[in-house]
Amino acid sequence: MGLIDDKKRAISDLEHEHAVLVGLITPQQGEARAREYLDELQFLAETAGATTVKQFTQRCDAPNRATFVGSGKLQEIAQYVHDNDVSLVIFDDDLSPKQVSNIEKELKVKVLDRTTLILDIFAKRAQTANAKMQVELAQYQYLLPRLAGMWTHLERQRGGIGMRGPGEEQIETDRRIVKTRIALLKQKLQDWDKQKVIQRKNRGKLTRIALVGYTNVGKSTLMNVLSKSDVFAENKLFATLDTTVRKVVIENLPFLLSDTVGFIRKLPTHLVQSFKTTLDEVRDSDILVHVVDISHPQFEEQIEVVNRTLQEVCDAGNKEMIMVFNKIDQFSYVPKDEDDLTPRERHNISLDELQATWMARMAGNCVFISAKKQQNIDQLKHMLYEKARIVHTQRFPYNDFLYQQYDDLGELQQ
Repeated sequence: MGLIDDKKRAISDLEHEHAVLVGLITPQQGEARAREYLDELQFLAETAGATTVKQFTQRCDAPNRATFVGSGKLQEIAQYVHDNDVSLVIFDDDLSPKQVSNIEKELKVKVLDRTTLILDIFAKRAQTANAKMQVELAQYQYLLPRLAGMWTHLERQRGGIGMRGPGEEQIETDRRIVKTRIALLKQKLQDWDKQKVIQRKNRGKLTRIALVGYTNVGKSTLMNVLSKSDVFAENKLFATLDTTVRKVVIENLPFLLSDTVGFIRKLPTHLVQSFKTTLDEVRDSDILVHVVDISHPQFEEQIEVVNRTLQEVCDAGNKEMIMVFNKIDQFSYVPKDEDDLTPRERHNISLDELQATWMARMAGNCVFISAKKQQNIDQLKHMLYEKARIVHTQRFPYNDFLYQQYDDLGELQQ
């Protein structure tokens, strides 16, 4: 596809590149929040294989329509890029085609935005044919409205026999090619979804539990602990793209446990929607296990991001949910001095206080664990058993009678 393939390849090899990150401090996004977003962007860059050497921020009311940042800040970035052998500049928000073109002219290096970087990671992580098709669909959907910015000439082409037509612009040809490819990928994914529907039907009426949560909170590690399997887990963002389903048995009660792709802030909805298989697992589940990284300074905001995404994209806001606060082994806090009258911050609150607060807020439907250290896993298993048993006995009432007999026998033996 020529130019389109070149544009996709331009982000496909970030290994060993030195990157500079750029973000804005606005009335809607304070300095602390901007720094936190840039730290997350740095983690994304490291996951893609790039090394971050500096972060730039600028305080302004809104992004510059032409260059995202002001001309003075852009010159400052250009000077740093030139002096320090930087080959990549990544912006924390989506850039328009015009902005990308103007910034690249000034900086003379590769320019990416947050979404393009995430797409690159998706492309690297995709292993199965289904995941690769989903990633490719997301790439083309993101690329389609930006085709105009990829062309600088838009020259009209010669008409005649064998040509596309009198005066037709090259960009229209590329648009048709991309739209055709999008339609083909959607059809292939629909066929794949039909196979998945049959597979789900073949699983019978077993209780289905889905692990959901922000990216890199430990869902895959927890999956391995509960199912005694070997799902790929790594301390990087989006380690899991392919939905994995395992049969788990707790106290003779079987259920299906699925591991899903993690969510993240500033991720356009259409990118999440490309992963329909994952979303279908969430939609079809009976119980959601929302895994949270309790050691993260902004874990409450991550909870809000996941809940909002589940409601908007998966329509799963009303499902039975268990909150699993993971990584308690990495939790730390600084006790506040008695003489300090300033309001307490997140780092001044102990784990016991958080546990009491969330247990009350969730009416007991939460548990604090360490999947890596396997702390409080038995407590989590008991909670899963009780929730799964309710669903199971609604579908198989006779089995509930048998379970009760087993429980009574156990009490008599004791």
